[in-house]
Amino acid sequence: MTSRKPLSRPALLLAALAAAPVLVAGPVAAAPASSPTLSTAPSSAPSSAPSSAPSRATTQLAEPLVFGHRGASGYRPEHTLASYRLAIQLGADYIEPDLVSTRDGVLVARHENEISGTTDVADHPEFAARRTTKTIDGKAVTGWFTEDFTLAELKTLRAKERLPQVRPDNTRYDGRFEVPTFAEVLALVKEQSRKTGRVVGVAPETKHPTYFDSIGLSLEEPMLRELKRAGLDRKRSKVLIQSFEVSNLRELDRRTDLPLEQLVDGSGAPYDQVVAGTGTTYRDLVTPAGLRRISAYADWVGPAKDLVLPRDAAGATGAPSDLVDDAHAAGLRVVVFTLRDENQFMATNFRRGVDPNAKGDIRAEVTAFLDAGVDGLFADFPDSAVDAREAWLD
Repeated sequence: MTSRKPLSRPALLLAALAAAPVLVAGPVAAAPASSPTLSTAPSSAPSSAPSSAPSRATTQLAEPLVFGHRGASGYRPEHTLASYRLAIQLGADYIEPDLVSTRDGVLVARHENEISGTTDVADHPEFAARRTTKTIDGKAVTGWFTEDFTLAELKTLRAKERLPQVRPDNTRYDGRFEVPTFAEVLALVKEQSRKTGRVVGVAPETKHPTYFDSIGLSLEEPMLRELKRAGLDRKRSKVLIQSFEVSNLRELDRRTDLPLEQLVDGSGAPYDQVVAGTGTTYRDLVTPAGLRRISAYADWVGPAKDLVLPRDAAGATGAPSDLVDDAHAAGLRVVVFTLRDENQFMATNFRRGVDPNAKGDIRAEVTAFLDAGVDGLFADFPDSAVDAREAWLD
């Protein structure tokens, strides 16, 4: 990918906010079959495109990547076309749609299949009887679930801010945006790639794949089908498929040449491994041996950020763990989640003042992770990460 120098952060943010739409948009028109792709020709510098090459020792990307976490979720309700569009305008290299299924098998972008916190479903009396309790990944969850709605029914709902107490400014957009389909997200990516003149990446995450398999709504097949329809199923396509589970990534490794990412939480275990009774935990996955096993089916590892910069008893970060070095030795790229600008989401040494919702020193936090050798960062405020990366590169 050609190196680019974004506008200064204030100019970039003002331009993007001025251009970002605030009205409910209709369905995105289908894009032409052709799609931009990245060159993966050999180079002396590491490529900025996720590689699906055989596992071998690697080093940090020359220009680490910024992933717009659920779009630009610091500025717009997450997983809306407005949020994704703004993330691209703010310089994100990739946007991240989390994928769940409707009752009629259509993939839509929601962080969870339970949608009471991210839509106005509770305000729709016609759906009141659908409120229920289900067991999702071993936990009882009460609310409304995407798999109980057809796509047509979901399209009558509107998105709302998931963290209204933390991001009250975002609540002004409540009720303005639809729940987008994966196909609409891919069309937006292609449209924005044409408009910006740079290839925008997409990093879909399959949510609760074991659960969706159990109810006959497998996520992998429709995801690959939509990527193929969008012309984004080629080895060089700027796509990175993610999952917190292991089995579906192994299955995907047999079915696609697209790069794969094993997400790793800070505690617990992949739910498919719990169901299988293997005893494998997330901590097991980030040992040197575990990372080598991941490299047999995936290209990237995506750890929770505290696994890379552990916190001490006072909540401050110190020296990096060995995770990045071990992952690179196994041939894996590393992208951490999730960097957010607010104090409450930061280690104590990056906070400013005592207000948990005030802005901390995000540039210092991003710099610390880049200094630790990571290849990418998931960020709610993509412009903050882009600004810090550019300063780090200078």
